[in-house]
Amino acid sequence: MPIEPILSPFSAALAQIDERSREIFRQIVESYLATGEPVGSRNIARLIPMTLSPASVRNVMADLEAAGLIYAPHTSAGRLPTERGLRFFVDALLEIGDVTERDRRNIEAQVAAAAKGHTVEGVLQEASSLLSGLARGAGVVTAAKTDPRLKHVEFVPLDLGRALVILVSEDGQVENRVLPLPAGLPGSALVEAGNFLNAHIRGRTLGEARSEMETLLADLRRELDTLTARVVEEGLASWSGDGPGERKLIVRGQAKLLENLNALEDLERIRLLFDDLESKRDVVDLLGRAEEGHALRIFIGSENKLFSMSGSSTIVAPYRDGQGRVVGVLGVIGPTRLNYGRIVPMVDFTARVVSRVLGSPGADAA
Repeated sequence: MPIEPILSPFSAALAQIDERSREIFRQIVESYLATGEPVGSRNIARLIPMTLSPASVRNVMADLEAAGLIYAPHTSAGRLPTERGLRFFVDALLEIGDVTERDRRNIEAQVAAAAKGHTVEGVLQEASSLLSGLARGAGVVTAAKTDPRLKHVEFVPLDLGRALVILVSEDGQVENRVLPLPAGLPGSALVEAGNFLNAHIRGRTLGEARSEMETLLADLRRELDTLTARVVEEGLASWSGDGPGERKLIVRGQAKLLENLNALEDLERIRLLFDDLESKRDVVDLLGRAEEGHALRIFIGSENKLFSMSGSSTIVAPYRDGQGRVVGVLGVIGPTRLNYGRIVPMVDFTARVVSRVLGSPGADAA
């Protein structure tokens, strides 16, 4: 699978370290990914497939620490990988496994079941939930805001000066917006505005409906009083203001991030990650970088400004539409000690399954 490289000149140089140092470093990282705990020289000496004394291991660990790949969280503690070390591991040492046959069947069956609902959003929500469950992190998906064909519009009064506009599309999607109302609007105006729109928009996209309303502007003002006509125009404008490049974010499974926390600092890190996920605009901007590269991307910790405080990693892959165009990304956000070797191929496979279901030519999910 193609992975967008983020290998810096620093990492490229470190790729030349000797086999003994690489093996010791690998054991430190794999121990961290499995337990989240620091590992000491005695344990490393027992784990590596070569005969070295703990003292020799400590000497190598000192060199790795000087290179910025590992650090000691406390005095006399074992060692943990730094973010730079994790990047080196992912770029140079990561052994990517394969998706198990059971997971393949599960992913394909659940995405296909979601597709029977005939909505793209249903497929993407299922993919996000699937990845969350399989990776024990938060599943994330970005998608283009669509311009579906409309079925029904309804205006519901909320309080003085505001109404809820409910828009239902032919594919079953429902969106709600709060709309300010002009002063002096009679109580019957919302019903009249809804009836007028429903007589003219059924089967049209928002863009087409708004264009038609502009064409019929003179007739609109003759048929409706001025205030009701304003409600009709502003009701459509509240949706049509989104540009064609607007993205939406689907996040599932944040609660998975609360499992298996080792310490109070883990809880604080997750709290910060939740705050990051609430900033959806910034998350969409970050994930959009993966769309530009057309390949799977891995962001670790402070490599992205958004997750620098929570120390989180993101693994995302692009998915494609029926014309083979990249239309969004899907993946997992979780702690930096994600099981990269397992999750990377899982994210890639899920992206290919979604692409196939959405009709991408030549997308092979087998």
